[in-house]
Parts: sequence; C-alpha cells; structure tokens
Amino acid sequence: MGELHLEIIQDRMVREFKVEAKASQPQVAFRETITKSAEAEGKFVRQTGGRGQYGHVELKVEPLPRGSGVIFEEKIKGQNVPKEYFSAVEKGVREAAETGVLKGFPVIDIKVTFFDGSYHPVDSSEIAFKVAADMAFKEAVRRAAPVVLEPIMKLEVNTPEEFLGGVLGDITSRKGRIEEIRDRHKMKFVRGVAPLSHLFGYTTTLRSVTQGRASYVMEPSHYEPAPEDPKKQ
Repeated sequence: MGELHLEIIQDRMVREFKVEAKASQPQVAFRETITKSAEAEGKFVRQTGGRGQYGHVELKVEPLPRGSGVIFEEKIKGQNVPKEYFSAVEKGVREAAETGVLKGFPVIDIKVTFFDGSYHPVDSSEIAFKVAADMAFKEAVRRAAPVVLEPIMKLEVNTPEEFLGGVLGDITSRKGRIEEIRDRHKMKFVRGVAPLSHLFGYTTTLRSVTQGRASYVMEPSHYEPAPEDPKKQ
C-alpha cells in the first residue's frame, strides 16, 4: 500500500502496543544461471578402515530459456552406474542448485545431464553419489560462465499529461525502460519495465512527482542478468 501506511502501522505498534519494530527494505529474490554449456566430474572417495565411500559422477550443464527451472536428465552409457543411484544423483543436483557458486542464490534455467560415472560394488552408496553429484554440478556451473539474475518488474502508470516528464524521468533514473506511452481517458498511460531492486519507495516518489494524482500497477515480469553482482541480502 505504500511506505506511509507502513510507517503509520509501525508508529502504532510502538505507541499503542509498546512493541519495538524495525523496518527495512524487502529482500530481492536474485537468482543465478549459466550462459554456456560445460562438463565436469565429481568423485567422492573416503576410506576409513572399514567400509569406505565411493561415488563418481560426470555431468553436463546447458543453459535453458527463462522460466525453464532445473531439468535433470539421465543418459548413462551401459552399466557404469546402477539405476539404484540415479535418484541420489538427481537429489544431489537439485540440492546443489539451491545455492549457486557466485553469491549463493538458487540456480535456475539449466539442464543437467548425468551421462557417465563409475561405482564400487562394496563402497558405493546413495550418500556418496549424492555428494559426488553436488561436487560435479558446482564445478560444471563454474565452467559455464555463470551470471547473477535480477527480477524485472512490469510497471504501468496512469498520470495527468502535465506530470508525464517527471514520471518518465523517474522511471529512467531507476534503470527502467519505457516500452509504451499512449492516451487513456484524458490521461497518459505509460508501460515499462524496471529492476525490482530500484523500485523500493516508488509509491512515495510517484505521489510526490504527480501531486498524488497518478496511479500505478506493478507485477513480476521476468529475470535478466544483473549489470553488477549484487550483495547477497
């Protein structure tokens, strides 16, 4: 509803209910992805005197279109790895994808192919293959030119014409892009996109720029590579 509403609620919490409250900007849901294909192997070997641990996984990663998520595929040649370990490999890959290699953000829009590996008839276990898959995934992602993605919001603003210049200037200052300007019911309709990280406080600014006469709608649109790596929030 806007920063003013939050400030009023926070003030009431302190004055009426004696509850100290701290307000901060929401966290931005950054993500990571890759920009090229790469292969890597992960080998987890432990020998502790008794039964050891052995898992060996070779993976290929490929970039996918935005919105594809994480796709896992198995293309093992022959009987190099028994099928009983396939689910452990997939689990290791999906858990590894939850924390990327650049800033720790989840990895999205990636295809992972499990194409080879090896096992030990005595020492192999699901845990060993899960760890090996984690190692292989992270190394493959490092080799695949990873980038940080930031959420881009779709912005639609209705404003009186006399304030159009101020509205456009503010969107541009927030690293936004104007996609359409047209007339709508004696008002100017502006459609554009801008990074979510630059839109905090937009309600207050728009009210100030247009003397409270403009309205807007904002909703998630897509992800784009961030111009610079953001700090993990």
